[in-house]
Amino acid sequence: MTTRPEKHSLTLRGHRTSVSLEPEFWAAFRDIATARGQTLNALAAEVDAVRGDVGLASAIRVLVLRHFREKHI
Repeated sequence: MTTRPEKHSLTLRGHRTSVSLEPEFWAAFRDIATARGQTLNALAAEVDAVRGDVGLASAIRVLVLRHFREKHI
């Protein structure tokens, strides 16, 4: 099964940016934000602050993967 990435706009430190993620990653990213009591923008800003030279979409995917791996370990 292959799903196409969907582009969504986020605001990071007052600047709009677009991020393309597969719908499953958007859903999981929203679930994580909700579980933490954060908005998507706030969680994306946290990811952005620590991602270094990795793309934001990749950094979000890794956050999602780590979050769900930790729940099953």
